[in-house]
Amino acid sequence: MLNAQLINPKSIVVIGASNDVRKPGGKMLKNIIDGGYKGGLYVVNPKAREVQDIPSLEDVALLPEVDLAILAIPAAYCVEAIRALLEKGVKAFIIISAGFSEATEAGRRVEQQITRLVDEAGASLIGPNCIGVLNRYYHGVFTTPIPMLDPKGCDLISGSGATAVFIMEAGLSLGLKFNSVFSVGNGAQTAVEDVLEYMDLHYDPETDAPVKLLYLETIKDPQKLFKHASSLIRKGARIAAIKAGVTQAGSRAAASHTGAIMTSDRIIRALFKKAGIVYCSSREELLSVASIFNYKQLKGPNIAVITHAGGSAVMLADALSKGGLNIPKIEGPWTEKLLTYLHDGASVSNPIDFLATGTAEQLGIIIDYCEHKFEEIDGMIVVFGSPGLFDVENVYNVLSVKLDVCTKPIYPVLPSVINARKEIQGFLEEGHINFPDEVVLGTALPQVYYTTPPVEEEVPLPEVDQVAIRRIIESAESGFLDNKRCNKLLEAAGIPIVKEFMFTERTAFEAASNGFPYPVVMKVQGPLHKTEVGGVVLDIQSQEEAIYYFDKLMQIEGVKGVVVQPMLTGLELYVGAKREEGFGHVVLCGLGGIFIEVLQDVQATLSPVSQEEAVGMIEGLKGRRLLDGYRGGPIVDVASFVDIIRRISALVEAAPEIMELDINPLKADDKGITAVDARIAIA
Repeated sequence: MLNAQLINPKSIVVIGASNDVRKPGGKMLKNIIDGGYKGGLYVVNPKAREVQDIPSLEDVALLPEVDLAILAIPAAYCVEAIRALLEKGVKAFIIISAGFSEATEAGRRVEQQITRLVDEAGASLIGPNCIGVLNRYYHGVFTTPIPMLDPKGCDLISGSGATAVFIMEAGLSLGLKFNSVFSVGNGAQTAVEDVLEYMDLHYDPETDAPVKLLYLETIKDPQKLFKHASSLIRKGARIAAIKAGVTQAGSRAAASHTGAIMTSDRIIRALFKKAGIVYCSSREELLSVASIFNYKQLKGPNIAVITHAGGSAVMLADALSKGGLNIPKIEGPWTEKLLTYLHDGASVSNPIDFLATGTAEQLGIIIDYCEHKFEEIDGMIVVFGSPGLFDVENVYNVLSVKLDVCTKPIYPVLPSVINARKEIQGFLEEGHINFPDEVVLGTALPQVYYTTPPVEEEVPLPEVDQVAIRRIIESAESGFLDNKRCNKLLEAAGIPIVKEFMFTERTAFEAASNGFPYPVVMKVQGPLHKTEVGGVVLDIQSQEEAIYYFDKLMQIEGVKGVVVQPMLTGLELYVGAKREEGFGHVVLCGLGGIFIEVLQDVQATLSPVSQEEAVGMIEGLKGRRLLDGYRGGPIVDVASFVDIIRRISALVEAAPEIMELDINPLKADDKGITAVDARIAIA
């Protein structure tokens, strides 16, 4: 948790500060002094009488009342120091020292002890193992750079101190501004989502920084992250985030198709998407997204690429197209008119290439045409560097003016960081931000454009038979439910299921087989993965075939019986759900049958699933065209697919005991969708 004493302390003590500014405690104190801190500033160092012109106290007991204590002492001494400081009434702590849970088991126990002491006192703790806090009130970090803070700059919250420094260094070189930096380190008490909570609860859109950048190594409370991120975005803030460490989830035992494809990365993407957070894969992409946030918002998908470098334009166009943005061909009488202002050989069809000899005046004219004449254009990207032959300051001056006066967003790519270093610096000093790499921008811009707003706070779900669902769940034991219970749950959720008959004895099967609605499907009950043991037989046309396959299927190890179903036709679809600790249930949809594991063309979101989310999931499938009857295939009733996805969400909301759920396949055509096979595990 954060409190006023940590955010805006009236007094600070640095425990372990020294005159050696190459050490963390010494550099911490120097940064606080150089930052012009106005409150009371104290030092505790028994080995020195004076530290950086501040009288040094031998012991914590000699301190007056202090708001914030910053500890730069070995981990082994921190518990004793915290106890003494709490007795003096300190209510906020930053521990920059390492050697805690990130290092050893003994360090973990010390960290837990400190956290317990701080919690019991109702105090606030940042760290340990962090670089500190940097804000408008004090520069409480031991690192550089220390940027010139801007109230409308970015708030950066990072689980890694080093990564926070790297992000600041790279961001400043682009012209990005920062308002505050919170490095939470091990997050013993205060994690990234706790800082975000504080920012949400105290957010004023008139005065607070609108852009929040997150670097997450762990998410201790996903629901808190979702709640406060989505709340901030509804208030007008914009958030981009990196979640590191998303590739190890495959080590989990996968008992179902859903378990096999539900990677940590999918879960994080689902959480971010539902909250309205832009997902980033690297620091470079995070900074590019932050830079995009600082320009006018793109209102449509059509981009004009304006350049004097053909190769860069091609790479940029490729990146934009891969992300789903358009570089539409520009035609008509206005293009002919525009060409009259350009040198021979220029092209205006889009990309608009006005050649290496292009001038500032020509750039201004092109931008004006894109702003006023070419109505189909929603935004512009200008790529303009320098071969070192002439001064490009006039070009960048024109660009600077157009950025301010145009209503359509313009994104400047100024790649000549050596040849045009002086001119770029002047451009940045005007308050603009540079994108030095066109492909990074081309990758990030679609991510921003296609990130949807947060879902509504209350999501209405289809009505399901809650009483029947609870009765089935409460009467079952943990593990995979039998076929009958699975079908009853789907019926209670309002999901159409295929009629089927279960047989365990040959005599009963033989007697009934004369009345089967051939063709039929026969499949075993017992083995978890039926196809892997040869336990599914399709398109059985006669009683003779049915009896033959019954005998064969009953010989498979672990078989408890054979289920017979009518042979349905249609496109195979899939819907699933999985409960994830802290996240709730993740709901998935995609193409069914064997393609679910081979192609993994799935979309995921967190439950509860809104109508808009379900539609978006389906539209996001790579195989979406198959649902429209591609090459003579069955046309799928998409509205029914949306309804089933939402009914699965309603089912898991009614039965949170469901651990994993697979409906694979669903047989779909224009008449409707029917569940053919389902597996449900509860705990």
